[in-house]
Amino acid sequence: MDQRLIGEFMGTLVLVLLGNGIVANVLLTNSKGQGGGWIVISTGWGVAVMAGVFAAIACGSPDAHINPAVTLAFAISSGDFSKFVPYLIAQVLGGVVGGMFVWLHFLPHWAVTADPGLKLACFSTGPAIRDTPANLISEIIGTFVLVLIIASIFSKAVSATGPVAGLGPFLVGGAVWAIGSGLGGTTGFAINPARDLGPRIAHAILPIAGKGNSDWGYAMVPVVGGLVGGALAGVFIKLAL
Repeated sequence: MDQRLIGEFMGTLVLVLLGNGIVANVLLTNSKGQGGGWIVISTGWGVAVMAGVFAAIACGSPDAHINPAVTLAFAISSGDFSKFVPYLIAQVLGGVVGGMFVWLHFLPHWAVTADPGLKLACFSTGPAIRDTPANLISEIIGTFVLVLIIASIFSKAVSATGPVAGLGPFLVGGAVWAIGSGLGGTTGFAINPARDLGPRIAHAILPIAGKGNSDWGYAMVPVVGGLVGGALAGVFIKLAL
């Protein structure tokens, strides 16, 4: 197997385990983090992305996309689409397994948490106000900004040699923290189709106590919105950076 696929799988797994674990820690009944609030969630997701990027690089993927929207953006900007489908599959599978580990880690807490919506939120995103066009716009904007910032961090205009070795993942995590804090309240800022779809699949297949449905009617929003945002960012990068 291509080592880069292992890196994308492991990086996404770490991203989802830590990121969705943060949500579970804040939302599930009798967790010691219960009630931590949005600041904990948005900050934690930024650190989870940082950790996922480091894990992806260490496990064999120097690209460390861990996000199909990022992979699509750089495929469009470079004209090379050869990585898109393999990376997409590895990223979604990493999201599924990461979601499974979240379930296992918080195993006693599912049964004592009454609200199935809170349980679903520990796996996938949902809108504050359900309005499909507006929700799509939010995901498109958030993903576009994420990819633009990533491309900017590593652009020659910022530094001819790129960020100091090891600094890039911290900067990308900071971008996610900023997006979550500033734009995340509308849809929960998936800004990553694999981060939403993979754990949603895990939610659908796992024997989670009192889990309710997996809200597949909304699932297209983070997937389509993320891919559209990534594609638009890819076009912009190709033309402007």
